[in-house]
Amino acid sequence: MDIVFSFIALLVLAPILLVIVLSIWLTDRGPIIYRQKRVGMNGRLFTFYKFRSMVTNADALKTQLSTKNEASGPIFKMKRDPRITSVGRMLRKSSLDELPQIWSVLKGDMTLVGPRPHLQSEIDAYPNYPKERLSVTPGLLCFREVSGRSSLSFERWLELDMKYIQMRSLRTDLSILLRAIPAVLFAKGAY
Repeated sequence: MDIVFSFIALLVLAPILLVIVLSIWLTDRGPIIYRQKRVGMNGRLFTFYKFRSMVTNADALKTQLSTKNEASGPIFKMKRDPRITSVGRMLRKSSLDELPQIWSVLKGDMTLVGPRPHLQSEIDAYPNYPKERLSVTPGLLCFREVSGRSSLSFERWLELDMKYIQMRSLRTDLSILLRAIPAVLFAKGAY
């Protein structure tokens, strides 16, 4: 199901992907795709892809902004992050920045529904990180994306991920996929 859906989605979304690529390139001229190493199933690192929504030196600027972190736990989030570009703000609000992850689903690094993959540094910085969370393939969507996204605490993310692992089934996955439509359309908790 993942392979068929991701292949069809990439074909159908090709015109939108092209518009996004051109929008990023015309406004910022930097790399189009942001790559980052994330932790997948059984702790295996894989390359995570997103459309670049921040300035090219965003990772370096993160250290300077650390005192303005609005998130709990080992993650960094700011509602009005100055590193986000004008095109990037629109991409994040609409979740279009996540579309390159469909490629990761096609490659088998991710699945459509499953816990979102974390950075190794986030896992290392959280002393009670549940190892069971790494027992499943990370996903594009999970309970977090349909329950408030960035407005939730890191602890709540982990609780929802563990809930998903316990309830994992085709029915649960279909429910999350259907709930994702209004969550994305209304951009609740997206920033």
